[in-house]
Amino acid sequence: MSALGGKVCVITGAGSGIGRALALDLAGRGARLALSDVDEAGLAQTAALVGPGAHTARLDVADRDAFVAYAEAVAGHFGVVHQVYNNAGIAFRRTVLESDWADYERVLGINLWGVIHGTKALLPHLIASGDGHVVNISSLNGIMAQPDMSHYCTAKFAVRGFTETLRTELDRDGHPVKTTVVHPGGIKTNIASAAFARAKADGLPVTPADERRVKLYNDKLLKMDPARAAKTIVDGVVAGRPRVMVGNDAKLLDGLVRLLPSLAPRLIVAGERRLG
Repeated sequence: MSALGGKVCVITGAGSGIGRALALDLAGRGARLALSDVDEAGLAQTAALVGPGAHTARLDVADRDAFVAYAEAVAGHFGVVHQVYNNAGIAFRRTVLESDWADYERVLGINLWGVIHGTKALLPHLIASGDGHVVNISSLNGIMAQPDMSHYCTAKFAVRGFTETLRTELDRDGHPVKTTVVHPGGIKTNIASAAFARAKADGLPVTPADERRVKLYNDKLLKMDPARAAKTIVDGVVAGRPRVMVGNDAKLLDGLVRLLPSLAPRLIVAGERRLG
């Protein structure tokens, strides 16, 4: 019997990418699934892939009231909730100087507040289960900063701090809930293409260099199969690891930032110039 057999696992952003891969991996281990996404078509595809029994709902994780209602609906449907995978996220590229207030509100609303909403709304149910686990997806950019990504990096660094703080509180107060913060490297998802498409839809200037960058990310940097990434994440959760690095690139850059904190930013900028 799998360690996850019969466990109720909530996954946000389940309509594609890592979220879909997590759903497939957890289903294969016998978990019962609550899946959500704003992309209803993608969500339906994921539900069809995992088979019957999954609870599905359209959810904007940035909407606090909607998330609270969703958490109650899931708990009411299954009678218990054991794990939440706060995975939903978007990417965006623009300098601090050029960014609008709305750019920060949109990215932080999903990538940070979505994690906080999911954790806060479901934490009482996780505690009540007697065997809870909060899994928050940060990023390689929760370890290292990159130019033009202040929105994304701010959110992902904060997800790390939020999750690690939560862990200290749960340990201190003796609650039966574990936490894991996940730092994926280059996973083969549509996040770069989606960010590019969103910029075009918003009427932002798109240059040939931007097009080359997206192609480079898709062809060279976003390499790991999402299924392999999901297995790494879930294996880490089962093992009770507080921190999971996904991919050799994440491990390498984590080591670089730790060992050479003053040199790392210069190396990152030099790499960015080559990409441009």
